[in-house]
Amino acid sequence: MRLWLLIASLIAFPATAEVFTYLDAQGNRAFTDQPQHGNAKRIPLPTSNRMAAQPTAAKPLIAANPPEEQPLFHYDLLRILVPEPDATIRSNAGEIIVSVTNEPRLQPGHRYRLLLDGQPTAEPGLSPVFPLTNIDRGSHNLSVEILDEQGRTIERTANQPFHMLRTSLAQQRRVKPCTLADYGQRPECPLEDKPEEEKNPFLRLF
Repeated sequence: MRLWLLIASLIAFPATAEVFTYLDAQGNRAFTDQPQHGNAKRIPLPTSNRMAAQPTAAKPLIAANPPEEQPLFHYDLLRILVPEPDATIRSNAGEIIVSVTNEPRLQPGHRYRLLLDGQPTAEPGLSPVFPLTNIDRGSHNLSVEILDEQGRTIERTANQPFHMLRTSLAQQRRVKPCTLADYGQRPECPLEDKPEEEKNPFLRLF
């Protein structure tokens, strides 16, 4: 039994190793990998059953899951401070200043945009104050948006009405009639309405 265990262990040697057997001085059979004895005989070994490792095909890299689109930032508060809802503005020049507030503060890359009757009044900007001029008489709606760096609307207020009162040109002329010096100087006194100057009657004699 010991003989076959020894042979099995020797078979496990590298393919280039050799095994020899001989009888020692006591007549016992011994095994070695060195032909150091005159009566040592080489033992043929069976072919190794080891196989060369097959190169494994490189596994394709699995792309990392694309990052999910970040949800839009949410503002807790966005509203128009001035004018108040349903306010009446009296301005013959149709002027009004709109101011807004929001919580938390405006985030980096975000911009305000004011809408008058659904149309932008100017390019988006960082200022929460919007001066408007020459607003027509009558009722109008204001709303404000906050846009992100990609131009997406993050927040928008509901339409907030206000009413612009402007004295008409005819009313202004009735309140303060036009003089000859006012024509071409006051909007309600255009040059085309300027009456002809009366000629000096004494000049007709010459």
